[in-house]
Formats: sequence, C-alpha cells, structure tokens
Amino acid sequence: MTTSTERLNARLLHQPVDRVPNMTLVMQYAADLINAPLASYYQDYEVLCEANFKSVEVYGLDILDAISDPYRETADYGATIEFPPNSLPVCKAPRLQNPDDLASLPTPDPNKPGSRMRDRVDAIRLFHERAGGQVPIQGWVEGALAEAADLRGVTAIMYDLYDRAEWLEELLEHCVETAINFAVAQVEAGATIIGLGDAIASQVGPRAYRRFALPYEQRIFQAVRDAGAIPRLHICGDTTRIVKDMAHSGAQIIDLDWQVDLAQARAEVDAIDPDIALCGNFDPVAILLDGTPDTVTQAVGTCYAAGGDNWLAAPGCEVPRYTPAENVLALRDALVLDGKG
Repeated sequence: MTTSTERLNARLLHQPVDRVPNMTLVMQYAADLINAPLASYYQDYEVLCEANFKSVEVYGLDILDAISDPYRETADYGATIEFPPNSLPVCKAPRLQNPDDLASLPTPDPNKPGSRMRDRVDAIRLFHERAGGQVPIQGWVEGALAEAADLRGVTAIMYDLYDRAEWLEELLEHCVETAINFAVAQVEAGATIIGLGDAIASQVGPRAYRRFALPYEQRIFQAVRDAGAIPRLHICGDTTRIVKDMAHSGAQIIDLDWQVDLAQARAEVDAIDPDIALCGNFDPVAILLDGTPDTVTQAVGTCYAAGGDNWLAAPGCEVPRYTPAENVLALRDALVLDGKG
C-alpha cells in the first residue's frame, strides 16, 4: 500500500500515483473534529497533534500539519496574545507601536521551553515519533513581511513601505533570521515540509513584493532546502500579478487561492520551472462551505485538468469552520476516482 510520503514524493517527480495527494489545510476544522476548545488547540501541541491525526484518518489527508495561527513568533517577540475559548487568537496591541521600539526587539529562541515556537517544535516531534516516514509532516513559519505586519499592524506596515523603507528593511532582517531559526528547528524535529505564510504579500504591488517579500522568502527557503525539507509558499488572496515572482522564491510547492486562474498560473510557472507543484485552488467558501458534494467533485476535476501532472489537491485556503463533513469527504473521494492518479 502506498504511503502518503511515497505518494507526495512521486507526484512531485511527475510520476504516476494511485491518487493525487490531499494537501488540504485544516485548523479550526480539525479542532472541532475532536471537540477541542480552540484555545487548547492553539496552545497545547498534544491537542493539535490529536486533531491532525484524526483529520488524516477521517478525511484522507496526506499531511500532518503544525500550522495553527500566525502569532507563534509574534508572541515570542513579546506581544500580548489573548486566546478566547472558542475563537481566533487576538493580538491586543502591536509589539512595535513606535518605530523606536525596534531597538528593544529580542531574538526569540524557537527551542525555549514554554514558548509558543517551542510548542510547535514539540508538535513536529510528536508527529515524527508516531508517523515519521509514513505521512509528510509540515512545519510552518511566517514570512518576514507577514511577521513584520504582525509586529507593527497592517495599517502601519503599509505606510512603512513608503515612509520608512530602510527602517522596514531593518525589521525584516530581524524577522527573516527568526524565521530561518524557527524553520530549521522544525526540520531538526522531523518536519519534511516547511510552509511559509506571507498573506500580506497579496496586498502590496509587484514592485513592493519584489523588494520587501521575495528576497526574504528566498533566504528562508534556501535554509529549508539546505536543512533537507520541502519549501511550500502560501500567500492568501489574489496573487495573479506576482505568480511569476513567486516561482522565483525557491518554493517547491506554491499554494494558489481561488482568485487565481490555475491554468494561466501553470503556464507562467512552467516557463520558469515546471518542477514547481501548484496546490489548490477551488473556492473554500463557495465550493466547500456553501457547496455540495457534487460541486466539490466538479471543482476537483476542474483543478486536476488545469494543474499539471504534479498538481496537489486542496482548496485555495484552509477548510472553513462549519463546512459540512460530506463536502470534505467528497474531496477525499474525488481523488480516488479513475483519472485522479
């Protein structure tokens, strides 16, 4: 029987597989599957791991995922993060409300006991102990620009792009070094994939992306490759204008959100490196949350036809909370139909 690790490795090499790997991201949805309070899922790696093992079992995922929320690094930089019992974490105030605060920014240690980054490293270690070699294990870091936005606030960082670009680049140096250290710590604990989330990058123009995001993604992904793991780039939102730039990031897997034309993106990426796998990209709300098993099956077939022979299955972003279980099962089942291997 083919393992998930064998399935993904073969697909990335354009080789025949029994079915397309299911690389769907689950977070809140996974917590709900085991009836765990979200606050526990975000703060207790054992709860996160239990939820992911159950998601793999029930929904046929080909990945164990340590992603939970964007505030791991932010918390360890000293920001105050609150965890409502059954909702998303909240950053109460930007850590860098004043640009002068940059001078006091610490260098977080991803292995420091009790830290939020260490909790993720511990999740990776538990995944590896129970499923190493059988199921791909995905760690996660925030891209430098995304982390800068978490530390500064989105509105402030947008002004910083123009008002204090050199200061911003100094902040990005802090963030990229933390991301590299965090990524390597996760690989050393057993991660075989490192996802990099850079959501803010879809909100800036191509020139700003090439200056303030791409060079730092490249550095992080080079460190990931050097450590022996697969780099995966995830930028939420409409990245149509920067797909070709993303293909220069060093990512081996690029996630695309639903706004992007998958066939056009495949053609653009093929011109740069056909070995880059595209992942996604049907609408997680219209198709999964609000759709039916039939709409899911149709969407999977459309993406399969457009994504190329190394395409990986997933919606454009994580499975929304309260998505009907039959729709997530329809995604699983669509991948085992004839022609989806």
